[in-house]
Amino acid sequence: MDIERKCALLVIDIQQEDFIGLNEDNINNPEWNCIRNAKRVLDVFRAKKLPVIQIKEVHRSDMIDFGRELDGSEGLHCMENSPYTDYAQLTYPIKGEYLITKRRYSAFFGTDLEILLKGLHVDTLYLIGGLTDVCIHYTAVDAHQHDYRIKVVTDAVSGSSEEAHKYALKAIEYLQRDALVTVADIESTLI
Repeated sequence: MDIERKCALLVIDIQQEDFIGLNEDNINNPEWNCIRNAKRVLDVFRAKKLPVIQIKEVHRSDMIDFGRELDGSEGLHCMENSPYTDYAQLTYPIKGEYLITKRRYSAFFGTDLEILLKGLHVDTLYLIGGLTDVCIHYTAVDAHQHDYRIKVVTDAVSGSSEEAHKYALKAIEYLQRDALVTVADIESTLI
């Protein structure tokens, strides 16, 4: 596998809030594996000087932008006045990386992501972060609908449950049969 020159990495919702309460006692949780592996993928893209787009979910304090989002299983989250809404420290953006704030699950919905990708002449998107069955899935579907190739790094994403994670990956692979890759696949491009 070779990372194409016309690709970009989408770092989706790797935020402080997702890692509250994780410590040495639960270091093998899927969330920790996800963020450690995400950092490895991020290191590859940074070393190759490929575009990195850091995306975070943020909601207004008056909650006017939640829409139907609170109708499901999620409670209040990613509030703009919370320090936990910031990017996670391990994968924190560096100078030269693009930053996008979203208010819905898909990184395409109501953001300037499409304009940015067109300006970068990107045709392939690598996705890491969470949740596999929510923001990763909806962003991958919208990317597919916009005719981008998608590559979801299966061991650098984490779902709301193991079952939901697996079903979301299966649904994404249904859209594009070569959409699933691993951290090892990405790292092998450095050779």
